[in-house]
This record gives sequence, structure tokens and C-alpha cells, in this order.
Amino acid sequence: MNVSLSSSAAPLTPSAAPQRAAIPGSYGWPVIGPLTDRLQYFWLQGPKNFFAKRMEKYGSTVFRTNVPPAFPFFAGVNPNVVAVLDVKSFRHLFDMELVEKSNVLVGDFMPSVNYTGGFRVCAYLDTAESKHSQIKDFAIDIIRRSSSTWVSSMATTLDDMWDSLESQLAAAGDGGSVNYIFPLQEFLFAFLSLNILGANASAFPEIKKSGHIMLDKWLAVQLLPTISINVVQPLEEIFLHSFSYPFWLVKSDYEKLASFVENGAGEAVRRAQTEFKLTKEEAIHNLIFMLGFNAFGGFSLFFLSLLGNLGEQEPSVHEELRREVREKLSNNVLSFETVKKMDLVNSFVYETLRLDPPVPQQFARARKDFDLGSHNAVYEIKKGELLCGFQPLVMRDPKIFENPEDFVYNRFSKVKGGDELLEYLFWSNGPQTGTPGPSASNKQCVARDAVPQTAAVFLAYLFQRYDEISISSGSITALKKAK
Repeated sequence: MNVSLSSSAAPLTPSAAPQRAAIPGSYGWPVIGPLTDRLQYFWLQGPKNFFAKRMEKYGSTVFRTNVPPAFPFFAGVNPNVVAVLDVKSFRHLFDMELVEKSNVLVGDFMPSVNYTGGFRVCAYLDTAESKHSQIKDFAIDIIRRSSSTWVSSMATTLDDMWDSLESQLAAAGDGGSVNYIFPLQEFLFAFLSLNILGANASAFPEIKKSGHIMLDKWLAVQLLPTISINVVQPLEEIFLHSFSYPFWLVKSDYEKLASFVENGAGEAVRRAQTEFKLTKEEAIHNLIFMLGFNAFGGFSLFFLSLLGNLGEQEPSVHEELRREVREKLSNNVLSFETVKKMDLVNSFVYETLRLDPPVPQQFARARKDFDLGSHNAVYEIKKGELLCGFQPLVMRDPKIFENPEDFVYNRFSKVKGGDELLEYLFWSNGPQTGTPGPSASNKQCVARDAVPQTAAVFLAYLFQRYDEISISSGSITALKKAK
């Protein structure tokens, strides 16, 4: 259901102080419990219902359960977690005095370091590790340096993408459509390579043609044990979720990507060595991860959600967004400063991040014993316990967001006072506002601000270029260029 009325709300305060309680839930019998939960998570319920049904069963947003991967071929992986599914309890995942993040990017399971050149890249390091500070500062520096050319290079690359889509749509004839998924990924790969690596993919023909596909395969093979597809069960459980896949399946592609970074991103690699004291190999493999996992993987999911949500809106919403874009554009030139003034466009972006966060799950391990508070109770967490937050439910917390299941495009608009809700928007592994932001002392995404601003530029570009755009099921069905 799409709602065009504002549903922003000030956070609700519990009527009574939370009481101390035992954490409900169970891990079940060894082997049987984790396997049963795995089948329900992937097959019988799906991730969202898996957590929602247990939240309803226990009458609590904090409970014990198992999360995949698990039995039979994941020796050494402990599936036991404490789920934290409301805004208040989820916040503990950001407190680096209480929790640590060593090797828990996707839970207790960690893909082989062969996928990252033999190194534990930044995402797998805890803030207490000295190498984390070096790599995180390097990543922050990359975002800072690229900011001056980010929007102009994005617009140029978008021109190529949409020129191609227009030609394909015209060739499809009346009633035709054009799928935009791979063109979108080609755009993202070229644009992000230029701005994160400083590398022009066009100078490397094989990479230009297939770089995005190489990254898709690299991401899929290492993360398959944790990804729900739920299309061809029980084959999915047998062949995708029962064991880790070997690196040799993507070894050739990964070596080509490493060569691309080494030869195309020479300046960034040298800067990593001279200014941030990383080795050449550490720089190369962290840059691949930044490009492929953090940026390309995240933006691919996010922009697909953004376009999907746009396609579901009424024409009146498109018209409001189009009017705002064209009123705020200065000399018809897109810039970060210009899109910051587009209240509805930014709200649309934030609402997409709320309902469809690119990384749905976040994990952290208790650094010490501590008390974890939810809206309704306080629970004792023991050192070493693994916390798991499932953001698609956390971001539907009814004590924070009115009509939490609905896509409300102007929910975060300043006119409605919704911008105050940004301190509860956690897609970046931290709040969108209300804190100093990403730094070497935390695990928040270095592109906390750049990601929503980039999405706002993307939407503004569309409404600057087109008077009408129709989207359905991953395809463009109609485009009418601006006069």
C-alpha cells in the first residue's frame, strides 16, 4: 500500500520504566534446533516472517534463536544469537564499548579469506585492531577526495545508460519494455570504479564488458550460505545452504579484478601505502572489497528498490517530485548542494532506506557483560554472546514510525517534521543524524551521507530528464523526455 499523506511521528515513550527480564526463546536441541530454524528461515517462513513470528510468539522484540548457516557442513559456526528487533535494543549494536565486530559481518560464519586475497579486510576487523583505523581512514579519504567529481561523473555515466535504454525501448515498439537491471549495474560499475578507484573501466575492455558480472559472481558464491532465494526448494537447501562454496569458482575473475585495481587505480594504491601505511596487497584487496561489496553490491540492491518504489507510486507523486526537482535546480545543473534542497526527493530516498535497507542484518558480539534495554524490558547479555538485528523489522518499529508497513514518500520531509526521524534510520550501521558520523572508532559506513545524496541525484536526474517514466517489474515500460 502506498500512502501519500505524511505519517511522521515523534517517538512514543513507554508508559512505565522497562523491567528486568530473562531473555525468552531457545536454541533447541543440538543439531536439530539449528537445522529446524534454518529450514524455517530459508524455506518455510522466509527471513522476515521467521523473526516476526518469533517476536509474536514470545511477546518480545528480544529473544534467543538460531540463524543460518548451520548443519551439516559448517563446523565451527555457532548459529546461536540474541535477536534485537526494536529501535532501542538495536542501538546497542553501534556501541563499541559494549560490542565488538571481529569477523561477524554476516554472523558467526565468515567466508574464506581467499575471497579477499588472503586478508581480513576492514569489514571483518574490530575497531580495537590498529589495522582497522588505517583502512577506515583510507576509505574516508577516498570519499572526501571524490566528492568534487562525484556528481558530474555520475551524470555523464547516467547519460550513457539512459540513452541506451531509450534506444532499446524505441526498438521494442508499442507496448514493449526494457529490463534495466544489468544496464543499472553496468552504470554503477563504471561510475564507482571511477570515483572509488580513480580507474577508467573503458581502458580495460574485458573489465568494461564483464566487470559487473564478475562482482555479481564473487558476491554470490561467498554469501550463498546466508542468502534466501526460496525458488527451487528443497534443492536450494541441499545445494546452496549446506556448505561453503570454494574460491576457485571465481578465482580467475577475482585475479582479473585485482589486476584492474593494480593497473587502473595506481594513485589510490600508492596513497594507501604512503599516507595510510598499508601494503600494496592490503590496499588492492581492500579496494576490491570497497568497490565490490560495500559500493557496487549495496548500490545495486538500493537502486533496484528505489526504482521499484518509484514505479509503485501514483502519477501525482511523480508530479510532486518532478516539480520540486525543476524548481530547485540551479542553472539546470545537478550538484550535492542542489539536491540537499529537495525535501521530498530526500524523503523518498530515506523511506526506501527504511523499508529496504541494502544490508538487512547486522551482527555484533558482546565485548563484556552488559544490560540491554528494549522498549519494554532490560536483559542481561553475557560476554561473547552474538547479537543479531534484522533491520526490515527494526525499521518498522511502531513506537517510532506511524503506519510502519506503508511506504510514505514524504515521511522524512522537513515540512512535516519528519527529518527528526533520521536519528532512528540505521541503514548505515549507525544513525543517519545525531552523531559525529563515520570514523575509525566506529563501524558506520563511510558513505553514510554520500549514499542517500547519490540516490537523490539519481532521482533528480530522472525527473530533470523525463516528463514521464513508467516502471514495472524491473523494466522500463514508457519514457517521455522533457521538452
